[in-house]
Amino acid sequence: MTDIPDLTQTEAAIVERTNAFRAAEGLAPVQRNVALEHAAREFARYLAKSGRFAHEADGRKPADRAKEAGYWFCAVAENLALNLDSRGFTVEKLATDTVEGWKASAGHRKNMLLPHVTDVGVGIAQAMGADPKYLSVQLLGRPRHLAYTFSVANKSTDPITYNFAGKRHDIAPRVVVTHEACDPAKIYFEGAGGWLSGQRINVQYDPADKAKFILRNGPQGKIRVEMQR
Repeated sequence: MTDIPDLTQTEAAIVERTNAFRAAEGLAPVQRNVALEHAAREFARYLAKSGRFAHEADGRKPADRAKEAGYWFCAVAENLALNLDSRGFTVEKLATDTVEGWKASAGHRKNMLLPHVTDVGVGIAQAMGADPKYLSVQLLGRPRHLAYTFSVANKSTDPITYNFAGKRHDIAPRVVVTHEACDPAKIYFEGAGGWLSGQRINVQYDPADKAKFILRNGPQGKIRVEMQR
């Protein structure tokens, strides 16, 4: 007899295994989200019915489907899986095969270990065919309300360079730059520095929501960093 898994139980098992993987890597768990689950299930059904298998198989991006389902996000990532076995699947086997397959793939593994995501939705659908075939969709997201903003104001007479979230920025004198970001990251200012009034320019700072970094000239050609909240 061919094993047929309960899809709702399998979806829950995938979330459980995903959180176990995140915990083993020192990351916080993700919580099931109704909107993301709806988007994942609808796309899984589409993939199963159409025979297509790609993140944009329906002409839309994962973020488009999440938004249409009512998930207002600042970040969304998607994992897809196709599992086929003539013997069928139990809940445990389908969940395990799916998650282990993602863990073995660099891109899927990275998505499951995104440190800033907080929500998850999983959808599974069975495709027609002689052998049991299942399409699994996992959406990981961070809601829009968890985005944050901060600004950098260069009130010195020198151009300043800083790095944020892996990107380099140059800010001219008398210029203010405002950033909106989703995932937590550090900001690192470069330039003439050293100790000055308890602040250093050549160190990393953790920008918080509505934080203001003000750069000013100090004595001996140094730059002072002031952080206001």
